Amino acid sequence: MKKQPLDELRDIIARLRAPGGCPWDREQTLDTLKPFVIEEAYELLDAIDAGDPEKHCEELGDLLLQIFLQSQIRSEQQRFTIDDVARRLCEKIVRRHPHVFGDHDACDSAAVLRNWAAIKADEKKDAGRTERVSALGSVPRALPSLQKAQQVQTRAARVGFDWTEIHDVMAKIDEEVSELKQALASGDESRIKDETGDLLFSIVNLSRFCRISAEEALETMIARFIKRFHAVEDTIRHQGRTMTECSAAELDVAWESAKRNA
Repeated sequence: MKKQPLDELRDIIARLRAPGGCPWDREQTLDTLKPFVIEEAYELLDAIDAGDPEKHCEELGDLLLQIFLQSQIRSEQQRFTIDDVARRLCEKIVRRHPHVFGDHDACDSAAVLRNWAAIKADEKKDAGRTERVSALGSVPRALPSLQKAQQVQTRAARVGFDWTEIHDVMAKIDEEVSELKQALASGDESRIKDETGDLLFSIVNLSRFCRISAEEALETMIARFIKRFHAVEDTIRHQGRTMTECSAAELDVAWESAKRNA
């Protein structure tokens, strides 16, 4: 009987790692694989943004490969297998969705998140963990800073640490802009750095409050800037000049034209 695809994938990975398998795969460790996990995750995001189902399927496979490779390494260490990964995930999903698989109620997403936080706290107690339990304790350290800021703010908001009105959020941004201006006037680099961070954090908070991903908003702006910058370069090139030969006023005119057309 033909193997199921996931069983076949498991056997392929085991063969690659076995004696006589692939030298590159046999050399990999959990540490050497870490960069690939991040790279594949970002390539997956690119495929989603491109709206290409074939590319999306391919990139999901590449990320799945990393999961199977790490599980195979742990299996060789006799720590766990890919089946253990799937089994624990199933148990966790069922345990954290009592409103679906049990008798709890959750009328909306907010209620689901509150239940989720309470269940996670209970899990830590049941496991006998002695570390401090914090609403911010499970935010991954390796997240990009914008995404990490939004995660921190979101988790703090779940326990009631949040603004109630958007005008309060805007007032905080105004306050941070004023403090940054004062820091710039002082010329104190350390203070300027701190106040810049405070302003960025406040802007991320505004994005979260408006239910916008700060990471995606900035990525969209970067793409828009690149498109407009290319248009400026083309305009100057068609004039037979380079950008370094143009005055600031000339570049500004070309930029405004690019904004109108892009």
